[in-house]
Amino acid sequence: MPMEKCILAVDDESEVLDLLKSAFHTRDIEVITARDGEDGLNCYLKHRPDIVIADLIMPRMDGAELLESILEYDPSTAVIILTGHGTIDTAVEAMKKGAYYYITKPFDMSEVFLLVDRVMESRKIQEEHVFLQSQMEQLYGVQNIIGDSPPLRDVFEQIRSVSQTDSTVLIAGESGTGKELVATAIHYSSMRRNKPFVKVSCAALPEGIIESELFGHEKGAFTSAYSRRTGRFELANGGTLFLDEIGDLPISTQVKLLRVLESREFERVGGSRTMKVDVRLISASNQDLEVAVKERRFREDLLYRLNVIVIRIPPLRERSEDIRSLARYFLEKYSREMNKPIRRISKKVLNILNSYHWPGNVRELENAIERAVVFCRREVLTDENLSLKLRATASGLPVSLDLPSYSIAGAERILLEKAVRETDWNLKRAAEVLGISRGTLYSKLRKYGMERQTKRIPNRQ
Repeated sequence: MPMEKCILAVDDESEVLDLLKSAFHTRDIEVITARDGEDGLNCYLKHRPDIVIADLIMPRMDGAELLESILEYDPSTAVIILTGHGTIDTAVEAMKKGAYYYITKPFDMSEVFLLVDRVMESRKIQEEHVFLQSQMEQLYGVQNIIGDSPPLRDVFEQIRSVSQTDSTVLIAGESGTGKELVATAIHYSSMRRNKPFVKVSCAALPEGIIESELFGHEKGAFTSAYSRRTGRFELANGGTLFLDEIGDLPISTQVKLLRVLESREFERVGGSRTMKVDVRLISASNQDLEVAVKERRFREDLLYRLNVIVIRIPPLRERSEDIRSLARYFLEKYSREMNKPIRRISKKVLNILNSYHWPGNVRELENAIERAVVFCRREVLTDENLSLKLRATASGLPVSLDLPSYSIAGAERILLEKAVRETDWNLKRAAEVLGISRGTLYSKLRKYGMERQTKRIPNRQ
């Protein structure tokens, strides 16, 4: 069986070297030997062993000097010092300078085995951690944002820059442009990538529970508070909290959020104990928050705290060069998921995709390709597989809403009905189709008395 691990033993006593070599041979671990510190350093540089076991007292270069030289090359190297009873104080000093541990002579091999096993297990955990971290970066890093247009390259550069800081970031952009992808890439490219990344959609949370979601609550804080709840800020401690659609945050909650940003402190709902957290905040909005400030829907002082760094995500119509690569990416994704051998997209389809305005941005393009893959029966995606709306709009044909009157309210209601019906009351997708936030959609549905009335909405042809 081949030996995968390597130990360097440095000692001027041949009996010690022979003992270590034969003992570890039974464990399939190779032991390289050296008779003094200088030879030991040369062997270390040549073989780069996993562990170094070095005597403290040696000619030419002693163990303390060897330790110092090795750690200059690689501070992560585990060096175990061998020492006699008369030099234990020196060995302890060596540990303060970076030695992993020390063993007194004469030693028991079981003690050496135990230390080596600890080092090997620690090294294995570190290697697994590095591997998992690389996997996370591949899954969630900048490379997962598809496109190479000049506007998107500017976004990539901003992500790389802000990832090296702890500054608060505001991501601005229309619905469907990929704001969450950018927030995720910032976190997994930052020094906080090993800590939690917690996401909250402010538009999806009713006003009555959003403070509990963010800050947690104590048992008995309100009627349904049967037990203590940990809030998102606590869950994200040490890591990153992403607040999506922050423009929909109620004014009362904005005040408490401002305090957390300023002091890193808050209390759970119904509690008196002050909690301290270390959280990096990334927020996103498809609204113009400066307009919201003027309309007194958003606090100006909070905006100043949020927009330390602003990253604007360009809409798809401003980076049409990316449509082809995005479409091919989604084609490959959904062809694989649906087990369909679709190999390419026809030139006509690409022309249609390039001519369309894409009000729903990348998310709308993804939905369009997914739908086309569902209906495709060949190896090539053709215009026949696209939705009628996409083909009609791209070809310049008029699209009729079949309005019974010129009433703006009536037209708005019909649009809402069509959106919720055609998305089967998936309100997230309906809001994306309409180009509004989910919070705005909820309020409009309530305005027209259309909340969850899926069966009562007539099927308009």
